[in-house]
Amino acid sequence: MHHILLLGGTTEASALARLLAERGIGATLSYAGRTDNPRPQPVPCRIGGFGGVAGLAAYLREHRVTHLVDATHPFAAQMSAHAAAAARIADVPFVALTRPAWRMEPGDRWTGVGGIEAAVAALAGPPRRVMLALGRMHVDAFAAQSQHHYLLRFVDRPDAPPALPDHHLVVDRGPFTIAGDRALLQRHAIDLVVSKNAGGTGAQAKLIAARELGLPVLMIERPAMPERREMFRPEDVLDWIAHEAVAQRGV
Repeated sequence: MHHILLLGGTTEASALARLLAERGIGATLSYAGRTDNPRPQPVPCRIGGFGGVAGLAAYLREHRVTHLVDATHPFAAQMSAHAAAAARIADVPFVALTRPAWRMEPGDRWTGVGGIEAAVAALAGPPRRVMLALGRMHVDAFAAQSQHHYLLRFVDRPDAPPALPDHHLVVDRGPFTIAGDRALLQRHAIDLVVSKNAGGTGAQAKLIAARELGLPVLMIERPAMPERREMFRPEDVLDWIAHEAVAQRGV
């Protein structure tokens, strides 16, 4: 009897949850709780943390989880580290379902930086019109560069306004189109895009739009991840689950 714990919050996690439900494979989808209104899912969901590595390992044992799949955001480094460690402790088969990083293409004008602090520091200088394509978690850090006008796009309207004195907030949920993002950048006269290298197709439109408009992009590179097995397609995770089940039966 399978019980898959799927650490989610991404489109990949939702796609895998759908496939598991279609095949009648028991699964629980876990959200960190950063989205106020997560999309309805075809499998049971839980929201909130586990209490660190020890808490996650205890959950894996208590709920008899047979496979752990980390399909969190490519920047959720702490959760991914906890997942890898807890799987080892509880001796549960573990895989990451993630997205290949974006790579520069002809026409791109990217400058890579190593994290949020480095991105904030890179914005020193005269006022600009900046699209912060980062979600809402790290936006307040950019108040240190308050000379800029910031365009923000959040999935949910925040309880309190962002701590940026000069900003415009768009509340919208992707996936976004190239034409739509090009129009957004033009409408707000944006001259710099700040983005995390999240990978995937759902958030890539802004980068293609920036390329077409000749705009520079400040690209925040991904954090280091634990050593782990990675897959890029939900179907491959299904194959892995089936293979692991056969291996565990000793067939």
